[in-house]
Amino acid sequence: MEKRAKGRTLLSYAPDIKVVDCTLRDGGLVNDFYFADDFVKELYKANIKAGVDYMEFGYKASKELFDVNKFGKWKFCDDKDIRSVVGDNKTDMKIAVMADVGRCDFKKDILSKKDSPIDLIRVATYINTIPSAIEMIEDCTKKGYETTVNIMAISKSNETDVDAALELLGQSSVGTIYLVDSYGSLYPEQARRLADKYLETAVKYGKKVGIHAHNNQQLAFANTAEVVIMGVSYLDATVSGLGRGCGNCPSELLLGYLKNPKYSVHPILKFIEKHIVPLRESGVVWGYDVPYLLTGILNQHPKTAIQFMKEKRTDYNDFYLELLDNF
Repeated sequence: MEKRAKGRTLLSYAPDIKVVDCTLRDGGLVNDFYFADDFVKELYKANIKAGVDYMEFGYKASKELFDVNKFGKWKFCDDKDIRSVVGDNKTDMKIAVMADVGRCDFKKDILSKKDSPIDLIRVATYINTIPSAIEMIEDCTKKGYETTVNIMAISKSNETDVDAALELLGQSSVGTIYLVDSYGSLYPEQARRLADKYLETAVKYGKKVGIHAHNNQQLAFANTAEVVIMGVSYLDATVSGLGRGCGNCPSELLLGYLKNPKYSVHPILKFIEKHIVPLRESGVVWGYDVPYLLTGILNQHPKTAIQFMKEKRTDYNDFYLELLDNF
């Protein structure tokens, strides 16, 4: 791949692009992964019809660390539960799960690819746990999986550490390196500069680059669109932006933007009508709001904003002053 996809414009057909649906995984952080079976099965069908390339079912979390009675099954993504939805998955869409460094018994819980319905393991890591992430990546590669790595909270990392992390990951067997705006703090200019750095590593080592954006400042789609033009090709999205706090880049926005004729927004719109509207009406809350904007502006974890929302506070200026005190 080239450092920049020369000639890729807003109207370009880009066959190397892969859309990754993260609705269950990022959305599961909103409702502790308690999705109705019908919701999951219908999302699977909608994604297939929409031309989505990968569907992420949730986490491969350790049952030694997390209480199975406090979370829905997509926190753990047992292979049998995935098979109950996809069968042998005789479709063009691939199945993904996320494995967090330090929160996954990957040697035990991630089986050989030949025995699993999963195609892609997405390893999530902070920059200080890159060596552990590489251990997971190499294990999953040997087991036959595609792999990606999400370097979380990259907006908090200094440039020297980012360069060192990218060099280490470039030398690993990982297929795709993700630019992750965990706190929704990046502006398009910053996303573009970071993407340029990631793409340099990708060209050097024959990797792909992806983006996972959060919508604190209503820039998740804008940042995604910005780096697509540069050559970033793995694009994360969730239906109606369903995800932790402010949520993510909405699938319907992304599919409407991409000019590849394989994608269709219609199945996603029908899914929103049938399943997302009732989910909101049931009291599940996510999406842009002022508290998330404020943590995004200050490049802070959204946990304080989430708590603010749970307490049904509306004293936004006082909250901003509290954030500034902890800045």
